[in-house]
Amino acid sequence: MMQEPTIYVVSDSVGETAELVTKAAISQFPTPLVDIKRYAYVEDFDHIEDVLSLAKLHTSMIAFTLVKPEMRAYLTKRAQEENVLAYDIMGPLMDGFSKLFNTEPLCEPGMVHRLDDDYFKKVEAIEFAVKYDDGRDPRGLAKADIVLIGVSRTSKTPLSQYLALKRLKVANVPIVPEVDPPEQLFSLPKEKCFGLMIQPEKLNDIRRERLRALGLSDSASYATIKRINEEMEYFKTIADKLDCQLIDVTNKAVEETANLILQRYQQLHQHR
Repeated sequence: MMQEPTIYVVSDSVGETAELVTKAAISQFPTPLVDIKRYAYVEDFDHIEDVLSLAKLHTSMIAFTLVKPEMRAYLTKRAQEENVLAYDIMGPLMDGFSKLFNTEPLCEPGMVHRLDDDYFKKVEAIEFAVKYDDGRDPRGLAKADIVLIGVSRTSKTPLSQYLALKRLKVANVPIVPEVDPPEQLFSLPKEKCFGLMIQPEKLNDIRRERLRALGLSDSASYATIKRINEEMEYFKTIADKLDCQLIDVTNKAVEETANLILQRYQQLHQHR
């Protein structure tokens, strides 16, 4: 019975990319029996020699992602000398990009995982915004980078989501006269809290439109100027107690408001 071949996946980083591409290629062959062994963080010629010594023992192949040119060249040359099949997964593509961009690559191992870290921070921030939306769980306020407060329909949720794309953890709390704000709100550093102001007439239009979209009468008390003025007065009382920064969102796009908040947030952190 023929021994199943071994694929040595060699990388100067974690090796996930090399292994994923290798498995994808293998999947195109009918029920292949192969043994995949990953060798991560291969950083010098001795490591390469170790893998070659193993690969020479039986039917095998080396699939590698090495970004340093000297490491790629050494493995390619030595594999040919030892009659070991070796395939450079990333090298040809990097060479192509060098021609396309007319510049040399960074040749720094692990760059893709730095991108992954950035991606996961963004996902974490989005999940945070969903979990702590609309005052759902006051325990999230202390964990947040930014806390938004405002009356209903002042774009608290879309702002939270937009800022999450900038990797900021944002919680928001609706301010309603009939409901006391959570106690945790009053123990926050004032620079973390942003109050969203809006002109009553504009909010009146937004709420009436919202009611119509829901198939409800736009004359409900929720959308009246009297009710809106009451809510705004209560909001100002809470904002004064918090001594929070106020931003007028009247006629501003979500992106515009988010950029204002982002600028203020960054300025505060630069001065620390």
